[in-house]
Amino acid sequence: MTRIRLSALATTAALVASGGLLTATPAVAAVTCVSPVWKAEYFANSTFTGTPKLTSCDSVIAENYGYGDPAGGRLPKDNFSVRWTVTRDFGSGGPFTLAAEAQDGLRVHVDGVRKIDLWRDVSTTQKKTVSVTIPSGRHTISVYYAAWTGAANVKFAYTPNTSATVDKVRPLAPTGATVAYDRTLNKVDLKWAANKEMDHAGYRLYRRLPTTAWAKVSSATALITGTSYVNYPPPTGQTYLYELRAVDRAGNESWGGTDLTVASVDRTAPGAPTGLKAVENDTSGAVLTWTAPTATDVAAYRVYNGSTLLDTVSGTQYTQAAVTPGTTYNYTVKAVDRAGNVSAAAAVSLTTEGDLVAPAPVAGLTATPREDGVLLEWTPNAEPDVKLYEVYKAVQVDDGDGNLVWVAHRVEYLTAGASSYLHGSAADGETVLYGVIAIDTWNNQIFWNDPEFDWVEVTELGTPETG
Repeated sequence: MTRIRLSALATTAALVASGGLLTATPAVAAVTCVSPVWKAEYFANSTFTGTPKLTSCDSVIAENYGYGDPAGGRLPKDNFSVRWTVTRDFGSGGPFTLAAEAQDGLRVHVDGVRKIDLWRDVSTTQKKTVSVTIPSGRHTISVYYAAWTGAANVKFAYTPNTSATVDKVRPLAPTGATVAYDRTLNKVDLKWAANKEMDHAGYRLYRRLPTTAWAKVSSATALITGTSYVNYPPPTGQTYLYELRAVDRAGNESWGGTDLTVASVDRTAPGAPTGLKAVENDTSGAVLTWTAPTATDVAAYRVYNGSTLLDTVSGTQYTQAAVTPGTTYNYTVKAVDRAGNVSAAAAVSLTTEGDLVAPAPVAGLTATPREDGVLLEWTPNAEPDVKLYEVYKAVQVDDGDGNLVWVAHRVEYLTAGASSYLHGSAADGETVLYGVIAIDTWNNQIFWNDPEFDWVEVTELGTPETG
């Protein structure tokens, strides 16, 4: 037994001697016990009359007084009585079991209605258990015990019947629920008041969109046992409703409490644009077109060439005003929603048509005469679109008027990887010119008579006859 004694001996001034017993002053009658603790009042008679000799607060009724005075000299050993009372909230109510045993008399009332009657002077402990249905709300249970002669003991308890086949009463819906939303962490903190059901088992939390059915967001098997819960709603920018329900030990679930509303932050990126195409137009520009993603909150599109942002547009088309001929552009387009979430990239490559710029003149050309001809060597052109080298040789001829002029002719085409060439000309001691021209993919080239074209002069080796 757990008991808090608030006896008449609290202060000496509060008591007066009367017939060998101590009689409490009105201060004892003012004792208040906080529900669901029992208030116990001890009387020096078996009729519960007069002023109690002792008042205490008991968490349970489970006393074995034996043959002695339960109040330490303030009550007689026989013919005394104790009255226990408690008023508490039974929540939604339901089936309860009342279990009593005593030697001697015992009566139990619920809201003044007698439910157990064992009012007899007996020499052994008598017991009784009854099933009752207690309505919802606050009710008072009173236990009256009388010890006439001999040994004295008493026990009483009331417990909910949690059998699923017996208890069909829904618990009360939770109350006092509040919600706080942390946009940075996308975290919902819910708190609520503790349920008043005696057979309370826990809570279930549900969530839904305004147009969908409730779905449980707490554990599929375990109940929430505390009075708070943290949930992370999908970060879609949508409005969610939360509803809390209580569950008793028989498995009955309450109706939902007050719906709580949370608008989550939008961290869901839209889908990528589809069908991205890039074509050249007639004004030396590039036109990009695409199809919008299915998301309805797309606010703009970002257009890139490689990692360079070209522009941000609201429609599904973009024109780059000027592009470089013969250049490959790697375009990407990303959708951006109203919350600033960026989609994955749609990608397309465009290689513009050929340029009109000839490759730079070949540098470092040397010509070395040999017995088997003239060896030409040069520095390869570093431009990526070079596809061929063209080797020219020029010799002097009479123009018919007695003047010597240079006349050039092509002697060979070489691949872009070439950096030397042996021209097997006759070793006749003639002075000639050689030149090498780079040609790009678009067939741009400088010509042998271009002022920037570099010729190299070489005198071929002579034959023995020519010295």
